[in-house]
Amino acid sequence: MTRKFCILMGAALLAASTAHAQTKPPAKPDEPSGRWGEARQKAIDIGSQPARDVGMSKREIPPILVKAFEDPYSLKGLKTCRALAAEVKDLNATLGPDYVVGNTYEENRGGKLAEAGGKAVINSIIPFRGLVREVTGAAPADRQMNAAVDAGLARRGFLRGVHLKQGCKTKF
Repeated sequence: MTRKFCILMGAALLAASTAHAQTKPPAKPDEPSGRWGEARQKAIDIGSQPARDVGMSKREIPPILVKAFEDPYSLKGLKTCRALAAEVKDLNATLGPDYVVGNTYEENRGGKLAEAGGKAVINSIIPFRGLVREVTGAAPADRQMNAAVDAGLARRGFLRGVHLKQGCKTKF
């Protein structure tokens, strides 16, 4: 039974990680790109969730998102088109690509089902998971990360609007 469980779990994590939408975060230079790179990262994220739940592992909020959270509508130090574009590029590197009009959304339904199954199995490892996450600080940390991402998205939209309003031609 244990071997069968491990095989099922590995297959679910691998399949889950192949689920993808058209907009994907950029690959880091030291990581494989494409479907297998995404699969690896998704499997790591799902597999490390219990360690984050009990406070053994923490995600750091990237400095650019901390800056966005503190003042998403600041233009301090962004007087030129080049500076605006550089800030948007930095946000894109952290948040992933921005929305593009006309893109179609494609989803691997089988991969998404496998991802949900893998998460359900992993998340069932810790009894009273919600309570444990609150006590260990994992849930508040996730809420803080989500707030920082929301601020980063707001900042990127704001800076793109300023860039457009100023008639800048620099590319993101």
